[in-house]
Amino acid sequence: MYQFDKAEYEKRMEWYREARFGMFIHWGLYAIPARGEWVRSVEEIPREDYMKYFYEFNPTDYDPKKWAQAARDAGMKYVVLTAKHHDGFCLFDSQYTDFKSTNTKCGRDLVAEYVEAVREAGLKVGLYFSLIDWYHEDFPHYGDRNHPMRNHPECGNEGRDFDRYLTYMHNQVREICTNYGKIDVLWFDFSYDQLRGEAWRGTELIDMVRSLQPEVIIDNRLEVSGEGYGSLATGNPAPYHGDFVSPEQMIPPNGIQDVNGEDLAWEACVTMNNNWGYHATDHYFKPASMLIKKLVECVSKGGNMLLNVGPDARGNIPEESMERLAVIGAWMRKNSDSIYGCGKAPVGKPDFGRVTAKGKKLYFHLYENAIGPVPLPGLKKEDIASIRWLATGAEIPISTSWVHSDYPDIVFANLGPDPVLPDEIDTVLEVTLK
Repeated sequence: MYQFDKAEYEKRMEWYREARFGMFIHWGLYAIPARGEWVRSVEEIPREDYMKYFYEFNPTDYDPKKWAQAARDAGMKYVVLTAKHHDGFCLFDSQYTDFKSTNTKCGRDLVAEYVEAVREAGLKVGLYFSLIDWYHEDFPHYGDRNHPMRNHPECGNEGRDFDRYLTYMHNQVREICTNYGKIDVLWFDFSYDQLRGEAWRGTELIDMVRSLQPEVIIDNRLEVSGEGYGSLATGNPAPYHGDFVSPEQMIPPNGIQDVNGEDLAWEACVTMNNNWGYHATDHYFKPASMLIKKLVECVSKGGNMLLNVGPDARGNIPEESMERLAVIGAWMRKNSDSIYGCGKAPVGKPDFGRVTAKGKKLYFHLYENAIGPVPLPGLKKEDIASIRWLATGAEIPISTSWVHSDYPDIVFANLGPDPVLPDEIDTVLEVTLK
């Protein structure tokens, strides 16, 4: 019977909790129609009509070294690529299907090149794998909630053998875990309706994965989707429990805790615009300043952020995404100490921003300045060893101004006469405690 090993779990999670920031990459045939990664489902495109993208696929600009460099320059520590999305198309050379990149004009194992590039950049390697497959004949068609042919009774499920599909899916996971060296993150997606846990032969699947990749970190979507915490939160984890909770397109209001009130590892996966896969007319990109603040928010609540890019059909990350990654990277080069290895602080959220913490250091993130000296709630003067601008290391004195004499129990920092903060996005104060 499966027994959760807390010590083993904590050991494999160490680097992940240190990293805090990763890149998600959604890329595949759907970059050609350029209407998002769910295009085949949303538009109920028949298989034969979708195949034109397979015959056309030839990303002549694909250079995973550029992707890895963009992630590294942005301060990210790991990357997760869609090795296979819901449409069933494989970016890797699977021996179990013809629906793969090596059979397109491209003729290359794109996952193999990606893995090598990410490792060379010193980043952790992650692969996303869809449990769902709209290409495979044995996956439920008619009546399934998501399948493109869900509303087509002529695509009934007579003769479809779901167990045969599961064997196929398990074989592909085995290929991923066997053919590409050490995999640091395996990101399954996703469970719904009756397709949860053992419906995927979950215990068998994870036994195989753990035997091949004993240190791999796995998300919780063998049990849930973007909502739901999974069995790790119940205090009685199933054999196929996730190592972290994976909220999608939102940041939990108070982080995430288990039934005993203990903090769980979690990762908010977030798009820059409103689609995961490339969408030619979706220009609703979040500002870089917002993305930086949302990263800080995740860390201040004990979580990670996995920020998505959706390369186009030629293999290029959109210019809007690259511009935002550059701004994030410039901020991270000065302030990453307030992100890596940090988590919740033992003080409350201040009016001006957020606080992250690591050991004896508290990082006060100032999104706006105060009128007069800046209050540092929750601290006492006798507890403070020093206050510094994180970006420069310059000393910030504790204020002795009369203006806050009515508040002797609150420490105030004297930032000087300039009401404009040095960093208009997020100015970080490093407070070292005694």
